[in-house]
Amino acid sequence: MVVVDGDLVLYVERGGKTLLTWTDDPTLLQAGAHALARAVRDGALGKLTVEKTDGASVLRSDHPLTHALAEAGFHATPRGLRLRR
Repeated sequence: MVVVDGDLVLYVERGGKTLLTWTDDPTLLQAGAHALARAVRDGALGKLTVEKTDGASVLRSDHPLTHALAEAGFHATPRGLRLRR
C-alpha cells in the first residue's frame, strides 16, 4: 500500500506486477509513484516491474499513473515499467 497524507493512493498486488489506484487526482498519483520509487531505491521492495494498472496494460495505457511512474524514474521494458534499486 502507498499512503499519501493519510489517504490510500496505490495498492501493489502481490508480486508487484499490478497496481490498483484509489484516486484520480494526478497530484496524489505523482506523490504515490515517487513514494513507490523511493521504496524500491531504499531496498524495501527490490526491483519492481509494473505490468498492469487497474487491470489494463501499463504500456498501452494513457492512465495518469503511467505518466507518474515514468516521471518517478520507471523505464519501459517489453513487459512493463521497471525500476531497479
